[in-house]
Amino acid sequence: MTEGQRGRLIALEGIDGCGKSTQAQLLSDRLGALLTFEPGATRLGGSLRRLLLDADQPAVSERAEALLMAADRAQHVTEVVLPALEAGTWVVTDRFSASTMAYQGYGRGLDRPELERLIQWASAGVTPDLTVLIDVPVEVAAGRRRGSHRDRLEVEGVSFQQRVADGYHLLADEAAAPWMVVDGTGSVDEVAAAVWSGVTDAVGSGIGGGRR
Repeated sequence: MTEGQRGRLIALEGIDGCGKSTQAQLLSDRLGALLTFEPGATRLGGSLRRLLLDADQPAVSERAEALLMAADRAQHVTEVVLPALEAGTWVVTDRFSASTMAYQGYGRGLDRPELERLIQWASAGVTPDLTVLIDVPVEVAAGRRRGSHRDRLEVEGVSFQQRVADGYHLLADEAAAPWMVVDGTGSVDEVAAAVWSGVTDAVGSGIGGGRR
């Protein structure tokens, strides 16, 4: 890595239960990258995450949900993501801006152009160099979540989860920035191998140069 070279940002996305958190951990370890997540990676974000997802918190309207997600991302970018990238560190994040479009846009049905403007503002223009969608059928993801503690978004019905899943596919199809879709139904090792292959093809220049 040359002095002053900016780090790369890789975002892992997918519906709850797809296995993206596991793959984000494995990918960050292999890259030597900083691992982070949304919502909740900062001190402020932890408070916002509880407001957003804990069942014992007051009800959150759809617009308020989008704004709280945006507030979490603004703090996340300012405090974690942007400083790391500017220092030349590669960053792997478990969720980023595509989650807002998938969940609040396609899932909740909020106006997508408005959300795009909100995302752009909250993220200070930071976009992933690569977004990796871990793709599994809704029923497979539901089976994986069965028996575990579920947050407010995870307890939404099958129709909501399907809208989110469909939204992710539309985002991948329409994106100007690089996306890759990985079949998440295989074993952890099989999925990790597919993710690594796609990452090296998409952003291979300088790969392995991240530092914690």
